[in-house]
Amino acid sequence: MITLLKNIKLLGQTEIEPVAFRAGKEMQTMHNIENAYLLIKDDKFYAFGPMSKWNPSLLEGLDGPCTEIDATGRMVFPSFCDSHTHLVYAGSREIEYIDKIRGLSYEEIAKRGGGILNSSARLHAASEEELFDSAWQRLEEITATGTGAVEIKSGYGLNTEDELKMLRVIRKLKEKSPLTIKANFLGAHAVPLEYKGKQSEYVDLIINEMIPLVAAEELADYIDVFCDKGFFTPEETERMLMQGIKYGLRPKIHANELDYSGGIQVGVKYNALSVDHLEYTGDEEIAALLGSETMPTLLPGAAFFLGMVWAPVRKMIDAGLPVAMASDYNPGSCPSGNMQLVLSMGCIKYKMLPEEAFNAVTLNSAYALGVSDTHGTIAKGKVANFYITKPISTLEFMPYAFGNNKIERVFLNGAEN
Repeated sequence: MITLLKNIKLLGQTEIEPVAFRAGKEMQTMHNIENAYLLIKDDKFYAFGPMSKWNPSLLEGLDGPCTEIDATGRMVFPSFCDSHTHLVYAGSREIEYIDKIRGLSYEEIAKRGGGILNSSARLHAASEEELFDSAWQRLEEITATGTGAVEIKSGYGLNTEDELKMLRVIRKLKEKSPLTIKANFLGAHAVPLEYKGKQSEYVDLIINEMIPLVAAEELADYIDVFCDKGFFTPEETERMLMQGIKYGLRPKIHANELDYSGGIQVGVKYNALSVDHLEYTGDEEIAALLGSETMPTLLPGAAFFLGMVWAPVRKMIDAGLPVAMASDYNPGSCPSGNMQLVLSMGCIKYKMLPEEAFNAVTLNSAYALGVSDTHGTIAKGKVANFYITKPISTLEFMPYAFGNNKIERVFLNGAEN
């Protein structure tokens, strides 16, 4: 299968020599080609460049017919990589949304059995088929708005049987969806009601029972812990991460959403692929992240929906850190997986330049997902996940026009979706 796009107004985020991520001032770097062509062979990017250098000889030796697409007036970008979602869940939580409007905090709602515990009760009552069908609809939704790779967490089970149920649903989604999907075991998302006052016993259950079973069925790529005020302590987090690492699961951490929790430091100590949320990030946290292999990941949709403080992203980038952004798609704190909106929020709320925001939702978020060697930019040999915009004026229009879908056509693994 050969596909040729010609007369592309702007081909964005290209790489001749791929890098793992961009940090600090380098986040302002985005290699774009005006009036470009893009050639795809099977499921991979094969060649690209300015139309002035297009030569039909590039098709020689390529088997099969070539489908040509005239992209005049349109731009082409690599698909978004969404490195933090909870999109397998049963039912919405709009009643709690009204509680938030009335002034109840995230912690107050959780303490009276709402929040994650509400989703846990609903998930317990749902079948795998029901969970799969609703999650499939959400995958189609995020695909249409430009996402090509996504991480999906468990964490609404909060007991062994239901956590495994969630992870089996994610495995089925992996098998059937054209999206690139990574699974993350988040048994430590909250403390179940039956373990209130005996949290250490729930931590023991995760360590001694859940993690070995998850690993035995090869259900997860990563292990996650909600290390924050009112949830799990740094010491408990360390115990669970060490067991996860023993069973081949690399850490990813929920940290510093509600307070300075020590979660960022724990994540760096155990070489977490990413630490996520980070509303409370100070000099000590920035110092810990500098020089590490851990990607700071911001979730602006959750901060917006919950009315939280905004992470000090400019300070982080100016200090030399990379940052990624993801959606946090979930029923309680961000009921949206639209990465176009995340791109816009990066510019509007974090004061990121458009190039910085693009890097945060493509290359850097691909790193936070563990796939930056194959996704996140347009480079020869990378997976051909990309989208064609509607006719738009400039690259800057993508984050500027935050209220509408600017995508006309979506391609995953080289095929139109």
